[in-house]
Amino acid sequence: MIESIFGFTVCVLAILYAGSKLSYYGDMLADVMGWGKMWMGMILMAGVTSLPELVTGVSSIQLVGSPDMAVGNVIGSCAFNILIISLLDVAFPKRLPVTYEAQSGHIIAAAFGVVLLCAVGFAILQPGIMGSVGWIGGESILFVFIYLFAIRAVYSYEKRPKKEKVELHEEEKADIKYSKTHIISRYLFFALIVIVAALFLPYYGEVVASETGIEEGAFGTIFLAFSTSLPEIVVSIMSVRHGSVDMAVGNVLGSNVFNIFVLAINDMVYTSGPIMAHIDSNMIVPVLGTIFITTVGIIGLMYKSRWKLVMAIDSFVILLVYILMMRIML
Repeated sequence: MIESIFGFTVCVLAILYAGSKLSYYGDMLADVMGWGKMWMGMILMAGVTSLPELVTGVSSIQLVGSPDMAVGNVIGSCAFNILIISLLDVAFPKRLPVTYEAQSGHIIAAAFGVVLLCAVGFAILQPGIMGSVGWIGGESILFVFIYLFAIRAVYSYEKRPKKEKVELHEEEKADIKYSKTHIISRYLFFALIVIVAALFLPYYGEVVASETGIEEGAFGTIFLAFSTSLPEIVVSIMSVRHGSVDMAVGNVLGSNVFNIFVLAINDMVYTSGPIMAHIDSNMIVPVLGTIFITTVGIIGLMYKSRWKLVMAIDSFVILLVYILMMRIML
C-alpha cells in the first residue's frame, strides 16, 4: 500500500513538471507549424493526455476481465474533463471566465462530444441496436467515423480566414526565436515523460483505491477516471498560465472526443461480443450527466458572460451536476 502511494505521488510530480513544459512547447509548436490552438489542443495534446484511458481500458479487459471498469473509466473521464472547466475558473480567480476567453469555435468539438455520448447512450439502452461486425459492435465503427470527421471539421474551421488578426504578445514573439527542430524535440521529450508517468498512474491508483471495495463500474467512473484525467488537468492549467486558453479548452473537449474513440478500441479488444452489450445499464447515468454538463459548457461558450464570483455560473452548474452524478453512482 505504501509503495503504491509513493509510486502514485512520483507519477503525479512527473506529470506536473512535464505537463507544464509540454503546454509551453505545445503553444510554440502551434505557432511555428501554423496550426490553430484549438486543433493543437484537440489532436496532439488530447492524444498525449488521453493515452492513460486507452491503456487502462485495455488492461481492465485483458487483465481484470471487467468491461464495466473499462467503459466506466472512459465515461467518467469524459465527465471529469468537463469539470476541468470549473477547476480552471477556480485556479485563476483573477481571470475572466474560461468560456468567455475561449473561442466559440470550441462548440464544434463539444457538439461532436455530445453526438458521440448520445450514440453511447443508445448503445447502453438498446444493446445490439446497431448490429455488429464479428464481435465488434456497429456503434464502435460509428464512433471511429465520427471521430475522424470531428478532427477534419475542427481543422477546416481553423483554416478559415479570420476577420481579425490577433497579434502575438511580446513574450510569445520571443518564444519563436527557438528553431522548429528544437521546439519539436522538446515537445516530444516532455510528451514522452507525461505518457510514461500517465501509464503507471492508473496502476498505482487502482491498488490504492481498490481497498475501498467500491463496485467496478463506479470505481472506474470515479477513481480511475480521476487518475487517468490528471494529465488533462495539469496540461490545461499550465496552458492557461501560459496564456493559451484555447489550447486548454481544446485539450479538454478534444480528450472527450478521443475517449469515445478509445471506447471503440476497447470493443475491438473485448472479444466476447460488443462491449456495450456486456455492461451495467446504470452506466447511462454518467452518460446523461456528461451530456448535460457538456451542453452547459456549450451555452457558456456561446453566451460569453463576463460575470464571475470564484467561478462563472456555467462552471458552477457543471460542478453541481458533477457532484450529484458522482453521488448517484456511489
